Amino acid sequence: VEEEETTTKATGRPAPAAAAAEAGRKEADRVEALPGQPSGVDFSQYAGYVTVDPAAGRALFYYLAEAVGGNGDGSSSKGKPLLLWLNGGPGCSSLGYGAMEELGPFRVMSDGKTLYRNPYSWNHAANVLFLESPAGVGYSYSNTTADYGRSGDNRTAEDAYLFLANWMERFPEYKGREFYITGESYAGHYVPQLAHAILRHASPAINLKGIMIDNFDPCTDYYVEAYLNRPDVQKAMHANVTRLDHPWSACSDVLTRWVDSAKTVLPIIRELMKNNIRVWVYSGDTDGRVPVTSSRLSVNQLQLPVAAKWRPWFSSTKGAGEVGGYIVQYKGDLSLVTVRGAGHEVPSYQPR
Repeated sequence: VEEEETTTKATGRPAPAAAAAEAGRKEADRVEALPGQPSGVDFSQYAGYVTVDPAAGRALFYYLAEAVGGNGDGSSSKGKPLLLWLNGGPGCSSLGYGAMEELGPFRVMSDGKTLYRNPYSWNHAANVLFLESPAGVGYSYSNTTADYGRSGDNRTAEDAYLFLANWMERFPEYKGREFYITGESYAGHYVPQLAHAILRHASPAINLKGIMIDNFDPCTDYYVEAYLNRPDVQKAMHANVTRLDHPWSACSDVLTRWVDSAKTVLPIIRELMKNNIRVWVYSGDTDGRVPVTSSRLSVNQLQLPVAAKWRPWFSSTKGAGEVGGYIVQYKGDLSLVTVRGAGHEVPSYQPR
């Protein structure tokens, strides 16, 4: 993917030539239909690459599932917020896990060929953007092989910001739209660090309102890998255009080194709250990798005044429902929520 210089060095915003070029790429990214998808799809889909470093040839792959309820013409997406989902790892795919196994519009059947609708897809409430980040994850790549040994928190956040700035030029209807960032596992670094980069660059196009941080069925991985390695699927999604020398995988073996990892993101959380960014921390109560006790310990270190004490929330707002978990709310608009019966990938275990 070759493009003009994508941003001005002073502002981190798209250069005029890049902005004009991006505007013409939206229709080229439209996914008419995914192989094996069911009939009656009532939302628009887009997928493709956005270059974040032309000199290195570094490009990130995305998949957008617009909000349901229209005729697949984009009409249903208007007015609904934009939500960016990031998986962690580092090195795991938001397309494979987030989109295909957790909160996306489709799931892959055991034949590795057929898709079925996910009734609990988050694009019932928002336009959901899945980003494979950093380069080397999934279909995302760099033409500079040394990049795979230079990945780290700082560059991942900056590349994700550059992706968004250029993606907004390709999809200008989302400029100024309410925007939320969420993810799970190591995205506990990615999400607040990207939010911090957005504040630092002060882009008027990105109307960041809040962040959500989440701290599988192993067979499902095989179904998804079989599906996303099919040439017809890659063609439909405008993916693997450079003919990568490795197959798509749920978690990357391409990244050879992670050069920086913050000891804590709590100072960033504090700064986001000072800038009126809502923070929602959610945790599966059977998560053995990042348990509820760990999430509570981290939040307690912020020493925030409690606005609403620890209490149960219920699975139904229309009368009696089961306890869905527990919630505590703090002054400054931070909430800590537990989800009953959920493991490490909350949307997969408890999708409702």
